This record gives sequence, C-alpha cells and structure tokens, in this order.
Amino acid sequence: MSNSLEVRVPGKLMIAGEFAVLEPNHQLLAMAVNRFVYVKIEANKINQITLEKFQLENLPWQFKDNRVTIESTDIRVNFVQEAMTTACIYLKENNIPIRSFKGYIKSELDDKVSGKKFGLGSSAAVAVGVITAILKWHLDEEPARELIFKLASISHVAAQGNGSGADVAASSYSGIIQYSSFQAEWLREKYEESHTLMELLRLDWKYFQVGQIQLPEDIYLCIGWTGSPASTGNLVERIKELKKTNSDKYQEFLQHSEEAVDNILNGIHENNIPQLLTGIKQNRIALVEVGKEANTELETPMITKLCNLAEDFGGAAKQSGAGGGDCGIAFMPTKDSAVQLVEAWKKEGIIQLTLQPYSNETL
Repeated sequence: MSNSLEVRVPGKLMIAGEFAVLEPNHQLLAMAVNRFVYVKIEANKINQITLEKFQLENLPWQFKDNRVTIESTDIRVNFVQEAMTTACIYLKENNIPIRSFKGYIKSELDDKVSGKKFGLGSSAAVAVGVITAILKWHLDEEPARELIFKLASISHVAAQGNGSGADVAASSYSGIIQYSSFQAEWLREKYEESHTLMELLRLDWKYFQVGQIQLPEDIYLCIGWTGSPASTGNLVERIKELKKTNSDKYQEFLQHSEEAVDNILNGIHENNIPQLLTGIKQNRIALVEVGKEANTELETPMITKLCNLAEDFGGAAKQSGAGGGDCGIAFMPTKDSAVQLVEAWKKEGIIQLTLQPYSNETL
C-alpha cells in the first residue's frame, strides 16, 4: 500500500440535450476534456486538506458520526466535505480502516488569469477526483467507474440538491458519452430512505444509462469562450418553472430536443456529417425557443455570433451547457473551415479554448 498517490480527473463540456436530460429517459451527449482536477493524497499523522484554488491550506478534518468535517467557515469546502464523507462511509461500511492522510486539490478548469469559470464542471470533477483518490488509496483493486460515478453522484446531490449528473458521468467515464440521468429527485428520495450507503448503491438506478461513442474522424471540434461565466442553477430553475406554467411548450421542447439528439447520434453512428450538423442546429433552435418561453436568455449575443459564424463557414454550433454565457461548441466539416472559424471568432473577441475530447482507460 503506497504512502502517496495522485489522480487527475477531466472536466466536461456538454454537446447536446441540455435541460431535456433532467427528464427521465432523455439523452444528453457530453465529453470529457483535456483539462483536469488533480487530487493528491499522502500519508500523514494529522488529517489535513488543502484547496489550492481557494488558498485554503492544511485545513484539519475528521470523520466522526458518519460525517467528514473540515475545519473552515468557508462554504466552498462543502463539495469536498460531501465527497470525503461519501468515500469514508463507503470504506466504513466495507470494514476498511480509514488511514489518516493529507490531501491536496488543484484545478486547472478555470481561467488562470481572471479566475473566471469556463463552465467545465469543476465541482463535479472535484467530487469524482476526491472519491477516486480516497478509494484508490485504501483499496487493493482499481475502483470501478460505475462505483465512482454513483458515489460522486450521491455526494453531489447531497451537496447541491439537484442536477442531472451528466458532468459527474463525463468526469467518471471520460471520452464522449451518451447519458440518461438517474433523476436527482429519485436519488434524493432514496438517499433519505436508505439505511446504509451500500443499500443505496445496490438499488436499480432505473433511469441511469451511459454509453461511450466516437465522433467521426472528419469532423472538427472548435470550442469558443465568451469571457462571461454563467450561473447554471438559476437557469435550470427558470426552465423548470416553465414546466409548471406552460406544460405544452415544455413538452414541445422535449420533443424537439429528442429529435435533435437522435439526428446527432444517427449522424455519428452512420458517419453522416450533414445529419449530425442538422441535429446540432435543431438543438440550438430548441434551446433558444425554450429560453424565450421561459423568459430567460440562454443564447447570449456573443454565443449567437459564435454560432452564426460557424454556420457561415459550413458548420453548426450551439451553446454548451445551460447557456447564459460560458462556452459554445462548433462542429466543422473540414480543417480549413475550422481554422477560418477560429480566426473569425478572434476578430469578435471570442477566445478559442484548445480543448479536445479526453479518454483515459484509468483515472
């Protein structure tokens, strides 16, 4: 058993199916990207944790009464605390003694200069990283990805109460995934009903599905950042409000999203680039329309420019994630069109992020 280890966990970008994934059996496409959260653990007589991003160093922590408590008044430790709690309960229920350790968490998922968020799912990646590192440090065998995903999803829902879990899935499985959510309300309800963590893990997570897919070789991804971070939680709440106030429009959106994602998936599986691009455009329209119906701007003026320029050069683009800022993702049919697009973006103040899909056999 080693005295130290380090894991790196990828961030994510959403490709298609945003918001609709919050409903049972609706698929979302997401990809892990080549920017990472790093979690290092080393043997130490005193339990301590350092969160480099927040300049929180050597915070004492303890596991008592089935809770990890980090000694800090900074609420930003909550996600780490929940992830550590979940991992420690798992070890305890499996009769594995918890060794004291010093942990370091470092993230490269946000802008180094300004600290602004790119929208790469940092809290989810941190949860996956913390749980992976603690399990790897204590277990004799490699923890299964599904186990890491489920534990990180439990801790994430415990910390924030909602979410589709797609960002957790992308960071857990890596590569490009098609994903159906376990449904946060279902998980929260079962979490409260279950007597043990193992009981919750053994349940049939009936809505959850994940599979890996490969983009066609002759499609070129371009990621543009608008410089404006978005608040996912607020946007999700506004779209959920539409479900209550105008159910017909909401159901219409779900149908349009499903058609778009089907076209994207068929385009990918059949190497049919025009069909893939059609699906991206359809998903863009569906998101813009549901935003209007919910009286909220999902596609900002900068994202509109980003998308329109992609279409001008023969491709297709859309917001990535909940919208309201952050990133746009473009699919271009040739390398030349991708180069031209990035140049055009630059003139409009849109920053290219050199992100690519990241796939790793072991985390």
